[in-house]
Amino acid sequence: MGSRVENWNIRITDTVADNASASHFVLGDEKYVPTEVDMVNCKMSLNKNGNIVSEGSGAACMGSPVAAVVWLANTMSSLGTPLQKGDIILSGALGPMCAAEANNCFEATIEGFGKVSFSMID
Repeated sequence: MGSRVENWNIRITDTVADNASASHFVLGDEKYVPTEVDMVNCKMSLNKNGNIVSEGSGAACMGSPVAAVVWLANTMSSLGTPLQKGDIILSGALGPMCAAEANNCFEATIEGFGKVSFSMID
């Protein structure tokens, strides 16, 4: 949704250089215990203006979002900048990205976590 790479002609190296194409993110206000959610098999769907535009599961993120976060924690620690309490961690996408423009409404649902939504306005 936030890539600076023209026409989405993107490779993994471009994605990393582009801060993983994450220009914005939305947080809900609920807190969850990670061990109480099936991180691998949880289904995700993203609706744009009421239409499904992306679907996936936790397995799409390095086999498990937990594996992605563990990799990040180990890497940051080895670089001398370990993760800190309160850090916001984006584990990675659970499905394909889609374009976002002004006046779009989005709703994401992830099994075990519920729904989060937002609207983009001019």
